[in-house]
Amino acid sequence: MPLKLRSEYITDSETSSFEDETVQPSPKRRRISNDDVEHTEDIATGGYTAPSRIKSVQVPKNTEELLGANETADQGLSTGLSVKTTTTDFNAVNVAPWLVHSLKTMQIHHPTEIQRSCIPEILKGRDCIGGSRTGTGKTVAFAVPILQKWSQDPHGIYAVVLTPTRELALQIYEQFTALGAPQALKTVLVTGGTDMQAQAQALRRRPHVVIATPGRLADHIETSGEETVRGLRRVKVVVFDEADRLLSASAGMLPDIGTCLSSLPPSSERLTLLFTATVTPEVRALKDQPRPKDRPPLFVSEIRDQTDTPSANGTALVPSKLKQTYLQVPPQHKDAFVYILLLHLLTADSQKSTSTPNQVIIFTNRTQTADMLHRTLHKLLAITYQSADPSHALINHLKPTTVTSLSSALPQSQRTSNLASFRASTARALISTDLSSRGLDIPTCTHVINFDVPRDPVDYVHRVGRTARAGRSGTSVTFVSPRDVELVLAVEDYLGEKMSEWKSEGEEVVNVETRVVRGRTLKDVGECRMEALREIESGKDVKGYRGKIRKKR
Repeated sequence: MPLKLRSEYITDSETSSFEDETVQPSPKRRRISNDDVEHTEDIATGGYTAPSRIKSVQVPKNTEELLGANETADQGLSTGLSVKTTTTDFNAVNVAPWLVHSLKTMQIHHPTEIQRSCIPEILKGRDCIGGSRTGTGKTVAFAVPILQKWSQDPHGIYAVVLTPTRELALQIYEQFTALGAPQALKTVLVTGGTDMQAQAQALRRRPHVVIATPGRLADHIETSGEETVRGLRRVKVVVFDEADRLLSASAGMLPDIGTCLSSLPPSSERLTLLFTATVTPEVRALKDQPRPKDRPPLFVSEIRDQTDTPSANGTALVPSKLKQTYLQVPPQHKDAFVYILLLHLLTADSQKSTSTPNQVIIFTNRTQTADMLHRTLHKLLAITYQSADPSHALINHLKPTTVTSLSSALPQSQRTSNLASFRASTARALISTDLSSRGLDIPTCTHVINFDVPRDPVDYVHRVGRTARAGRSGTSVTFVSPRDVELVLAVEDYLGEKMSEWKSEGEEVVNVETRVVRGRTLKDVGECRMEALREIESGKDVKGYRGKIRKKR
C-alpha cells in the first residue's frame, strides 16, 4: 500500500481520483504557525514559465586551458584507459608485503589505474602530478609509497599532507592510520576547530605523518614556537591533495600555503606530490619549475575510463555510471521542490528490488542557505512523520533526524557527528555547502542534488563525484531556474555532454511540479520557512534550543 502523505503525495495517474485518495490530517496535528506567509504567483496559474529545454546561448569558452595540451613522453605522461581495478596485484608494483597485507585487511586487493601508474614512480623518487576522476583511490596512490619509503628510514616527521577541508583531512588521517597500523605509525591531525595546545604538543613529539589544513598549520608555524615546528624542516614528502582547490587563487589558501612551505625543506630536497580530479593550470605549473640535474623528471599521470564520455579537452571528468539530470524550478519555490523530490527518494525503496536505501547529498552555494534549508526540511518532515500511517514500512525514513547538515557555521564536534551519522546511514539526507564536495568517500550516496548551480564547472564535477563511486551507479539532479541557464550551459560545455531532464524511475510516474502545487505543500513550506527564520533570529538551533552556535576558531 503506498504511503499517503499530508502534502497529498500523488502520481499523475492518480490525479483524477485525488479527492478520494487523499488522507486527511489528524485533528490533533500540531499547527506550526498561523502567521501570514508571503506568497508569490502560483506556478500553476502562469506565474512561472518553464523553458522547454535549456536553449543554447553563446557562452565564452574560457575553460580550454583547464587541462592544456597532452604531455609528451619525456615528461612521463601515463594515459591509462580504465579506472577499474586491474588484474595486477600490489606485489607487481613493488609494494612491500606488510603494506599488501594492510591493503587486504581494508578489502583492497588490486590497484586501480591511478595506483598502478603512480606507486612505482613515487617509489623511484619522482615528483608526481596524479589526475583521475573522483572515487578512483587517489589517497592510496600516494599513501602506500609514502609509508613504504618511511618504513625504510623512519625518522621524525616524514610527510606532510595538506588538504582544503577538515573532513577530508580526517578521512585521510583514518586511512593512513589503518595502513600504517602494523608498523606503529604515529599520525597527527592538525585542523581548525580543535585545541591548538594539544596539537602543538603532538607536533613536538615528532609524529611520522602530519595531515593538516593550511590555515591551522600556518597558525602553528607563526605562534607555537620553534620547538613545535622544528621537525617540519626535515620533511621528505609534501602532498597537496585536491591540489586544484589548494592552489586556486579564489580559495584564499595561497598565503597560508606559502607560510607552510617556508618552514618545509625546499622542493629540491623533498618529494612533491599533487593529486586532484581536475588538473588545472595552477597544478600543471609544477612541471615548469626548474629541476636539479640529479633529480629524476616529473611524472604526470592522467587517467580516464574508456567507458566515460570525454570532455571537450579529451579528459573524462565524471563516471560513466553517473546519470546527470536537471529539473526546472521557479526560484521562489526551490525549497518546496526539493522537499517533494526528497520525499520521493526517501520512500521510493519499496519499488526497487535492491535493499540499499537511497542516500542524498543536497549542495547549496552559501552557508546561510544550507542552515535555512536544513531547518525548513526538519520541520516539514516532522509534519509528514506525524501525519503518515504509523504502520507503513517506510515510516522511519520520514523522521526529522533523517536530515542533517554540514557547513562551516557548525562547531567541529557537530560537523564530525553529522558526517558520521550520514556515513552510518542514520541520516539519509545531508545538506551541505561545497565543504563536502572534495574527496569525501561515502559509497552509499546514491543521489546528489544541486539546490544551487555552482558558479564554477570544476565545483560541479566534484559535487556529482560524491555519487557513482568505485563502479556504482548514481544520479545527480541540478535545479535550474531561468537565471541559472548560462551556468548550466557552461557546465555542459566543460563536460562535453548534455544533461537530461529528470524523470522518476520505476513503475510510478512522479511529477514533482504537480505534487508541489496540489494540496497544502506550498502553505506548509511557507509556514516552516517562516518559523525557521524566527528561530535563526532568536538564536535557536535546529532542535529549538536557545543558545547561538558559536564556531570554534
